[in-house]
Amino acid sequence: MSKIIAVSNQKGGVGKTTTALNLSASLGILEKKILLIDLDPQANATSGIGIDTNKVELSSYHLLEHTQKVDEIIKPTSTPNLDIIPSNIDLVAIEIELVNHYNREFMLKEAIDSVKNNYDFIVIDCAPSLGLITLNALTASDSVLIPIQCEYFALEGLGKLLNTIKSVQKIHNPNLNIEGLLLTMYDSRLRLSNQVVEEVRKHFQNMVFKTIIQRNVTLGEAPSHGKNIIDYDSTSKGAKNYIKLAHEIINKNK
Repeated sequence: MSKIIAVSNQKGGVGKTTTALNLSASLGILEKKILLIDLDPQANATSGIGIDTNKVELSSYHLLEHTQKVDEIIKPTSTPNLDIIPSNIDLVAIEIELVNHYNREFMLKEAIDSVKNNYDFIVIDCAPSLGLITLNALTASDSVLIPIQCEYFALEGLGKLLNTIKSVQKIHNPNLNIEGLLLTMYDSRLRLSNQVVEEVRKHFQNMVFKTIIQRNVTLGEAPSHGKNIIDYDSTSKGAKNYIKLAHEIINKNK
């Protein structure tokens, strides 16, 4: 049975796409069958895995629009056990196109239903907003992974996201859980980083992953080469952190 995890935080620059991409790759390396869905019109997960977004003909736009079958949109990647549903700028239009659709919050759920049992995990990279696209992701998912950067405004907007999750649980998806809060961009030399870790763990306790993603230059470099961190530099801190996170998620979902 597949587990669908949305990686979401409406705040930009928290390591959301970095996490969706590298967690997916790490789970693939650990011999789990993975589908990564890029639901961000910026398409950074798509380009970060080496796909030219200008050459993407079928994308998550067509998936939400229900104009193509899901298995026609899925593309294999060079990473073991990892497939992707790519994105491109067309996705921007979907919120307007679906606004009067009677079933608009369930378009993604319905679209992926036929393939979900082909995968151990489906990871959804959400846009940095709480609009209709993200609502589709939360409605289709079993859980939400929330990246939080170890910086001054770490908890800013988190309350809004948690309220959105509560309303999705109430109206659209009563089975939606929080997979966990993931601390990202951690620098052990900075007192502020350590204070954020302490504060988040104090407030959210067991909801916080044990794994912390450290600030790491190679994590920033890898997407510009069209590679995930494992393919780019498997010995880097970033690669080790994401492999550890993948192990933690696998153990949690046994």
